[in-house]
Amino acid sequence: MVQTSISGDPDILSDFIAPPGAAPVNGSFFTYTGLRDVVRQTGSPSYFQYLRASRDEFPALDGLSVSTIFLGFRPGDVSPPHVHTRASELLLVVQGSLLVGFVDTNNQLYTNRLQTGDMFVFPKGLIHFQLNEDTTNPAYSISSLGSSSPGLILVPNNLFNTSASIDDNVLALSFKTNVSTIQLLKKALSTPYNQVIGHPLKH
Repeated sequence: MVQTSISGDPDILSDFIAPPGAAPVNGSFFTYTGLRDVVRQTGSPSYFQYLRASRDEFPALDGLSVSTIFLGFRPGDVSPPHVHTRASELLLVVQGSLLVGFVDTNNQLYTNRLQTGDMFVFPKGLIHFQLNEDTTNPAYSISSLGSSSPGLILVPNNLFNTSASIDDNVLALSFKTNVSTIQLLKKALSTPYNQVIGHPLKH
């Protein structure tokens, strides 16, 4: 017998969840202003931008099964292969173009080149990526995710970042290479892909 386990946000038994002991909420509780500066910016960002509005940043989302991610790509920037363990993602390109894709559990790659106004959906729990192939112009996207805490696993960092402490021999055997190559990858990934605005990348 095959059993499948799927994680997601539990249903709540009230209209919304207010912080314990907080004063009666008003419209401000349901308002998030943390994206104002990046949405208003013009030109190319100075580094790859990742700004998230999840339960941690926007407490009103708790129990509502939704969150948002804003991505700002310089020319040539990549959002490396990663996984949201608890949510599907619906991405909208709001400026520029992006090469996007995901790999399913049968190792089938699904990819497309998106233009401004195009949308693409990444199923929950599957490895996916976004790349700005344009060498001149930036690109911006906004994603909606089906969880207030979608989770994030950056595949290269989780495997090769020195803080993960996966044994070099295990990685060398798994990737059919040698220990010196694994150590080079770990050294390269000791510097994060991007500088994060406002908060660290959290699981």
